[in-house]
Amino acid sequence: MSPLTTRLQLGASGSLIALILLCLVWEIWLAPLHQNGSLLFLKALPLLLPLFGILKGKRYTYQWASMLILLYFIEGVVRAWSDRGLAAQLAIVEIILSVIFFLCAIFYARHTRNLS
Repeated sequence: MSPLTTRLQLGASGSLIALILLCLVWEIWLAPLHQNGSLLFLKALPLLLPLFGILKGKRYTYQWASMLILLYFIEGVVRAWSDRGLAAQLAIVEIILSVIFFLCAIFYARHTRNLS
């Protein structure tokens, strides 16, 4: 693997894991939608589907996960616009992490196109 491929895989893996943790911490402890918590923390479950494929460097997983992550980008934009305080700040972090993952995933898939 080239150094660029390794960095893209590391960026995608790190941002995906950070996004999973953000979803859980955000909706359980930091700024849940309801006072007693909500089931919105379950939004982290779809992010677990591509996790092992991303960690193993499977090109197909990078391709379809780059489309999945757009849902989290959209949610982040909506909540950054509509929420206030800490929830809006966490939404901005969600936007940043989803953009990092998206860029790393599409460039990884493009860079490894001729390798598979």
